[in-house]
Amino acid sequence: MTHFLANDANPEGYKIEDLLFRLRSDLVERMGKICDDRRDEAHQVFVNDVAILRHLTEAIKLAEDNTQILDKAFGRSKPGKPRIGKA
Repeated sequence: MTHFLANDANPEGYKIEDLLFRLRSDLVERMGKICDDRRDEAHQVFVNDVAILRHLTEAIKLAEDNTQILDKAFGRSKPGKPRIGKA
């Protein structure tokens, strides 16, 4: 059972892309607080965060692609009935 993602047991859960968007937004906000810090540690954290943002953006695109594929093939998801896989 998932804790965050929407499924039969958790119909109020999130789509993967929604969680990733929120995470990316939080990361950008945190980066704004350290962007002017000239210490080596802050610089390395910022550089790492830029790489993380790139990966999050790629993950968002993949998650959106999955949603589009499923919507096109099987229509919008309905509570209690998985579009693919086992119930």
